[in-house]
Amino acid sequence: MTSADLLSTNQAGIDLRTSALAAREAARQLAATPGEVRDAGLQAIAAALISERDAILAANAEDLAAAQQLAAQGELGEPLVARLNLAKGKYERAIEMVESVQSAPDPLWQTLRATEIDGGLNLFRVSVPIGVLGVIFESRPDALIQIAAVCLKSGNAVLMKGGSEAARSNRVLADLITRATASVQGLPADWLTLMESREDVKQMLAQDDAIDLIIPRGSNEFVRYIMDNTNIPVTGHADGVCHVYVDKDADLDKAVRVAVDSKIQDVSTCCAAETLLVHVDVAEAFLQRAIAELEQAKVLVRGDDRTRAIAGVEHVEAATEQDWSTEYLDYILSVKVVDSLSEAMTHINRYGSAHTDTIVTEDRGRAVRFLQGVDACSALVNASTRFADGYRYGLGAEVGISTGRLHSRGPVGMEGLTTYKYLLEGDGQTVDDYEGVTPKPYTHRPLKQRWEA
Repeated sequence: MTSADLLSTNQAGIDLRTSALAAREAARQLAATPGEVRDAGLQAIAAALISERDAILAANAEDLAAAQQLAAQGELGEPLVARLNLAKGKYERAIEMVESVQSAPDPLWQTLRATEIDGGLNLFRVSVPIGVLGVIFESRPDALIQIAAVCLKSGNAVLMKGGSEAARSNRVLADLITRATASVQGLPADWLTLMESREDVKQMLAQDDAIDLIIPRGSNEFVRYIMDNTNIPVTGHADGVCHVYVDKDADLDKAVRVAVDSKIQDVSTCCAAETLLVHVDVAEAFLQRAIAELEQAKVLVRGDDRTRAIAGVEHVEAATEQDWSTEYLDYILSVKVVDSLSEAMTHINRYGSAHTDTIVTEDRGRAVRFLQGVDACSALVNASTRFADGYRYGLGAEVGISTGRLHSRGPVGMEGLTTYKYLLEGDGQTVDDYEGVTPKPYTHRPLKQRWEA
């Protein structure tokens, strides 16, 4: 997906400056809104999704039909078309995500640290919302539901832009969510804005006095475009080049299951495996079985010379240097035979994108070496890379995956959309009391008490 795909639309732009300033005011109100009010908003969203299911799926069917026509003309890949489809349980799962977010503990105003500076002078570090978010995401209408739910629960206002292929679905969903939360007393208007035009996004990138964080989801090209054209902090990931490493001490039954699921469970997601690494000691036994199952799933396998020698050139295309760093988002998998765990980790750290990597092994010591040595925001043992998801991690839902090292990392859920502030409560103390010839001492004693509104 290119930057043009995510930024293009035929709709007229909104007054982005006005929307951003309104979102800033809404964010300030949301930050002080009680958790039960935000939860009531989420309950209203879930109820509306249930009652208006037919209308939403009808709009989604129109998007899907248009996308299928583009796919027939070779202008859109089939995996991306599949992302659009809210049927086959995806819609019901989106409702479950909203309910999961609603039932989670309130992430706001939680005491992270409490310190007595002196008697009667107490300092609290508490969790608060980031503020106003700009989220640009791919053509997945269920992502809009997830993002809205997580932002509301965490007290953040949000300006959203989805892929143009899902424009009809996004419009009806944004309208539904806005109407549902407007019915809840205490929730501010303007906490959610749907952007639809390329100009909207360009204007959003200039609102560094009103927007606190941008989260782009899409291709490397698109994320780089966002980073290069704004002064607003950006978090997210540019690529999902994820790996499965089958170790010499792997249970081959587990290895086949994990490798195949990591690739085919949903090839269009950023946590789908793109490269399979296999230890030479088990390569022949494993590859004969795994490649047969991958072929049944219509996966095109591209391998190094040793992989092709084992599986046969008629089953495996020759891999190029570019394959090792490619996010296919399709039924394509690159395969390499390695001589050691160290070589596997070196390959992952060189070609990977710090997203999600898994090892299949029965040796705990080797598993620990992998977990500690692989530079990824999610490192797994004996489990599919497809588990790297906010809902599956128990975060309720996610707004995206962050492969950076600052603030949040991995699936970004409610806690990832909070920061903190210091609250100091005293009784008339002044700094002069603690300076001078006979200063009072600071106690700096940890407190067990929690801050309460």
